[in-house]
Amino acid sequence: MNIIIVGCGKVGVTLAEKLSQEEHDVTVIDSNRDKVTDITNRLDLMGYVGNGASFELLREAGIESADLFIAATDQDEINLLCCLFARQAGKCATIARVRNPQYRNEVSYIKEELGLAMVLNPDFDAAMEIARILRFPSANNVDTFSKGRVELIRFQIEEGSFLANKTLIDIGKSTKAQVLICMILRGGEVIIPNGRTVIEPGDTIGVICTPQSAKDFFKKVGYDTHQVKNAMIIGGSRMAYYLATLLLYSGISVKIIERERARCEELSELLPKATIICGDATNEDVLLEEGLESVESVISLTGMDEGNIFLSLYAKSVSKAKVITKINKLEASDIVKNFALGSIVTPKNISSDLVVSYARGRQSSRGSNVETMYRLENDKIEVLEFKVKKDAPIVGKPVEELKLKDNLLIACVTRNSKASIVNGKTVIEPGDAVIVLTTNKGYKDIKDIIK
Repeated sequence: MNIIIVGCGKVGVTLAEKLSQEEHDVTVIDSNRDKVTDITNRLDLMGYVGNGASFELLREAGIESADLFIAATDQDEINLLCCLFARQAGKCATIARVRNPQYRNEVSYIKEELGLAMVLNPDFDAAMEIARILRFPSANNVDTFSKGRVELIRFQIEEGSFLANKTLIDIGKSTKAQVLICMILRGGEVIIPNGRTVIEPGDTIGVICTPQSAKDFFKKVGYDTHQVKNAMIIGGSRMAYYLATLLLYSGISVKIIERERARCEELSELLPKATIICGDATNEDVLLEEGLESVESVISLTGMDEGNIFLSLYAKSVSKAKVITKINKLEASDIVKNFALGSIVTPKNISSDLVVSYARGRQSSRGSNVETMYRLENDKIEVLEFKVKKDAPIVGKPVEELKLKDNLLIACVTRNSKASIVNGKTVIEPGDAVIVLTTNKGYKDIKDIIK
């Protein structure tokens, strides 16, 4: 596909990187010459310096032959204007990044009136992920499929855990829970397990399940299944606002610590049910005075990765709180790998996965569409949800009879809004939503899983 991206900030650059890896032809536009030069040299892309809302520049960049146009500047109105011009100049699908909370309740209207394929809001999407984690504090991450009917819950196995040193067969017999342990992260490598695989202390494992079966499973294996009662959010950003709104709606009390007085006053008006503290969270006296030692969850959302890392480490040292760390630039660095930071949320990756999933869906053949996609553990594994059509090669056969590629697992099928774990006797039908995990890359169609 020919794809044009306007804006070379964190999200725009990440999109260019991920879409280039997918072997799309990517062109970038930005008014900052240095940013354009850097990304075009590093990724071997076409780049143009200028205003992405310029009709003439869009034509020069190839808008008339583009398949997808993405506006990801730091100004919502410019992004919407760019998409409007792109729709007029070409016949491509358009995606706009829109972050301002004022537009949150108008997303459907904006999308429909401007003919957008998708509206990206990394702050809101990250806040949604954090809210899911706080609903299930034993989890490191919670990814959702089939409109929330299926979850992939990742969590770490501690020494002495009920699951430690047991095979998956033994775990299944002892719990009789309707879940599937579908992935293991061990020593930096991802394993797709089988029934004889032994879970070891220190492993991070992924479990596919419905929200109802998840509670049953975690209770049986001795993990906390209770939503946190309170949260301390460090930093008063847009993401903090979105997160506070979600948590307050769920009945979780919220305290936000922000150093800028003007922003504190603004948040106090926007979030009358939250406690807003004007203070410097890098001062440990401020944190302790505001109850860090007794709070049930701490979410570090400042604009500095390094600050978020150190705040999370300090929170873990003085409390038993569930700790969540927002990281944008250092997610693959040795700093992150070597420290136990609790759950890590990377907004730009959430957005890029949504766009890559959409792009794969547009490329898919008649057999299926990619509905949802997550790249996990530094892109070591992909989890894809396919919507199966009647002429897909896996239809009508038991899974045990399918000749599947190596390093791949069919985990779950959703049929008529009911999700179930796949076993060898499962027969996939047209209309099913099928979740596949694989360490292979680039599957665009369900037929790609067959040898």
